[in-house]
Order: sequence, then structure tokens, then C-alpha cells
Amino acid sequence: MKVAFLSRSTLFSSPGGDTIQLEQTAASLRKIGVSVDIRLAHEQLQYAAYDLIHFFNIIRPADLLRHARKASCPIVLSTIFVDYSEYDKNYRKGMVGWLSRTTNRDTVEFVKAIARRIKNGEPINSRSYLWRGHRNSIRYLLNRSACLLPNSHSEYQRLVRDYGVERPYRVIPNAIDTDRFGQTAIPTPSDRKGLLAVGRIEQYKNQLALIQAIRNSDYSLTIVGKPAANHLDYYEECQRAAGENVAFVPHLPQEELVAWYLKARVHVVPSWFETTGLSNLEAGVLGCQLVITDRGDTTEYFQEDAFYCEPDSVASIRAAIDQAYRAPFSENLRERILNEYTWDRAASKTKEAYEWTLNHIKAP
Repeated sequence: MKVAFLSRSTLFSSPGGDTIQLEQTAASLRKIGVSVDIRLAHEQLQYAAYDLIHFFNIIRPADLLRHARKASCPIVLSTIFVDYSEYDKNYRKGMVGWLSRTTNRDTVEFVKAIARRIKNGEPINSRSYLWRGHRNSIRYLLNRSACLLPNSHSEYQRLVRDYGVERPYRVIPNAIDTDRFGQTAIPTPSDRKGLLAVGRIEQYKNQLALIQAIRNSDYSLTIVGKPAANHLDYYEECQRAAGENVAFVPHLPQEELVAWYLKARVHVVPSWFETTGLSNLEAGVLGCQLVITDRGDTTEYFQEDAFYCEPDSVASIRAAIDQAYRAPFSENLRERILNEYTWDRAASKTKEAYEWTLNHIKAP
């Protein structure tokens, strides 16, 4: 079986959780006999050379429409359906904030795509996006896909609720690299100290509220991540707000993150939205307590083994940190991650979805 992975043009120049998901899924699929080529949206594809095209990122439809129209083989779609509209509507400044309060989410995302083209030179790879608009582009991609591959049942249910399109789907879990994160001896809580926050620095990840939550406290915080291209002002605001108990470390490759996870007592991601948060899985399997957002699909993964906070409340973030720091570590989460949330398991489920799709398409 030969498959092309297709994602946004900035997948590697502005890496995120979707970059890790795509690369790790490809590597694990290759181990079980699936040939995978990784392609970016601005590249040309020989569609007939593949049994399937695997799209990533429904929220960036301008990157995918052209290929959806031209593909001669079945399409499956990893939706990675995030929703930052709550932040944009209530807290975002400037034109995007004004639009979020006066119009709908899809119009805002359409304007963002145009702004990325003008400000950063990001290409709009499908001209039809300009006349379809954001909402109709997403609906077209959903209808064009033979099978959807969300990271949770919750994600699929949100997608159906918001766009009214029901399609066959298979849940493909987000995961960890067990070679990097699953083979390490775990220090006891008494050998750990401090807080860690791993993720791209941007308004949606809410690092500023985290900094404010530990101001004038005895907690030390290390923020590991690269500022997003459109959020440099926010990064500078975070730096200005940070006291001596906050340190910033640039984006690190995954193999270098292990040592940081093993030192930290609590990993904190008070985002405005998370489908899962790959760094939460990595931190959890390496013995960190987790403080995570209550927005999105996090509870389907972490259940009762995390401390949840409200991203719009500094007091809620601080209370969750206090609780997590005092709590004894439970092995339940580590065991569940190692059993259910590995890239090998994700690849196996992805291959099953491919086989189902091909059999379904070929059925009379």
C-alpha cells in the first residue's frame, strides 16, 4: 500500500503538534509495511501513484482544496479540529478580535488566511477557497473524504455539530514515541521540582496567564517553545511579565525534552483549546503531574488523572497547580498511555482505516 501524506505548507517552517503527529504516524506506518511519502500543500502530486491520499488539518482548507479536487484516489482526513473562537471573541485584540465579536468563526478564519498571505507570504494554494469561503471549503473536504480520522470521539462530535456533515470515521489516538518517552526510569516526586510548560508560545496556549498565576510565588517555571510567527508581540508581553522565577528555553527536539520532563514536578498547559496536547501525553508518561485546560477533548484522554483549569481564570490555574504539586503521582495515567496512546497503536489503527476505506470504495 502506498500513501501520500498532505499537510499545510508551513508544516516544517512553523512546527506544531500536527508536525509530530504526521511524522510519527508516517514512521510507524512504514514499520508495518505501508509506503508513505510526506508532501506539502504547495507541492505537485502524482495522484495516480498512490492508493490513498491522507490529508491533515481541516482548519486549513485552503491548503487542501486543490488536491481534493484533483485526486483520483480515495481521501482520508485527519481532522485535527481545534476551535479558538472563545478566545478570539472574548479576548483577541485588533481586527481579528473585532471580527470575532461581530461575525462568525468561519468568516474570521477566512480573514486570517488572507492575513497570513499578506503578512507572512503564506500561499493560498487553492484559488477556489477565495470564492467558496472557509465554511463551504470545510464542508467540501468533509464530503470529499471517504473516512475521517479524528483523535477522539469528542472531536468528531464537535465537527458534526458545527458543520452538519456526518461521514464514516475511525478514532486514531494521539500518542507518544515509546522509544524516547516510554523506556526511562521515572524519578519519584521528591526528586522533582518546578513547573514546566512545553508548547508553541502564542495567545491560544495562554502562557501569559500561567506567568501571572505564579507571580510572587515560590514556584519556578520553565517555558519551552518557539513563539508563533504571528504572536511575537505576545511573546514579548510574556517576557515583560515574567519574574525571576520564569525561564524561557527555545524550541527543543523531542529527544532533548526528556530531561526537562523528568526534572519537573508539574506540566502545565492552560490552553484555550486542546484536542489532546501531545506534550501532555509525553509529560504524563514521564511522571509529571498534569494541569491542563478544561476546553476541548482533554477529558476523553486524561479522565480523572489530571487537574483541570479554566483558561480565563488566573485563580483557577493557580489552584490547579497547587493541587497538582501536592498530589501523589498515580501510575494509572502512565500505564494507560503506554497501553493505548503509542504511535505503533495509532499506526495500526490508521492502517485498519486505510484497509476499510479501500474495501469500502471498491465494494459494489
